[in-house]
Amino acid sequence: MFFALDGEKPPAQEMVTPEVLAGYAYDEVRIPDTDVEMSPDGRQVVNLPTWVWSDGSRFKPVKVTARLPGTGLWATTTAKPVSLHLDPGTESAKVYPAGGDCPIRDDGSIGTPYNTSRAKQDPPCGLTYLRATGHDGPYELKATVRWEISWNGSGGAGGKLPDGTFGTTTNLTVREVQAVNR
Repeated sequence: MFFALDGEKPPAQEMVTPEVLAGYAYDEVRIPDTDVEMSPDGRQVVNLPTWVWSDGSRFKPVKVTARLPGTGLWATTTAKPVSLHLDPGTESAKVYPAGGDCPIRDDGSIGTPYNTSRAKQDPPCGLTYLRATGHDGPYELKATVRWEISWNGSGGAGGKLPDGTFGTTTNLTVREVQAVNR
């Protein structure tokens, strides 16, 4: 802390500005867990597409405002979800869309829920395992959301802050199913 007499200009590097307040707000942003729905859920099968989606209730912009009372200084930091990245945990898998980056729509939803009418389609967001898991254990599916973070504040100030990626890992056992036709 420092003190400045009335009429004196405080040292610039120690002044509280909207950008400083944006940094405080950034530290308080709480991003929701990266939970998504999958079908099939639990029992994965070789060459059977796994659909991944979220209904939009989870991935919405998160805002935090910091104010310095009595000064008119304020800043709001906003974290906006942009995409969900799927990493299947093995090179023996195909991801949809290619590259594994599923866009997050304006309503916060991702992908499309599976239903039987879509059985012959590739999922808009998902993956297909091409090999069963072996003695090395399950595959570690990583689902990571990228959040773009920006701020705006008093006096028309604003800018970008470092983006964040937050995710979760799910262990998946993939089985091979064989059938006999007679």
